[in-house]
Amino acid sequence: MQPCGTLAGLDILVVEDDDDTRFFITTVLEMDGAKVIAVISAPEARKVLSELQPDVLISDIGLPGEDGYTFICKIRSLKPKNGGRVPAIALTAYADSEARIRALTAGFDTHVSKPIAPEELVEIVASLVASCNW
Repeated sequence: MQPCGTLAGLDILVVEDDDDTRFFITTVLEMDGAKVIAVISAPEARKVLSELQPDVLISDIGLPGEDGYTFICKIRSLKPKNGGRVPAIALTAYADSEARIRALTAGFDTHVSKPIAPEELVEIVASLVASCNW
């Protein structure tokens, strides 16, 4: 089991339209010490991103209105100081290799399939943060 507090001090923005999944992700990350802001759409996420510089972005691909691919492309077009280089994880039910390649090409740093075990989610977030050159 992952030691408690691995994600302590991290601000994480979660974009997920499914209530149960959003609750699960938020709970897992908060129990490990992260501060989580969870929203249900890409426009909401952009608003939060402009006000807060999260350490990590976790986004679903199948969002209503604007999918995660379009969303991350718009984020990556921003200047770094406006969140354009935020480390980003695509957490999605689209699990095939084509979806993975599309997510990485669009601008996500990693692609993770749902459902995901709590320990694995924490480990992936921690690894992504550790690999960033800040």
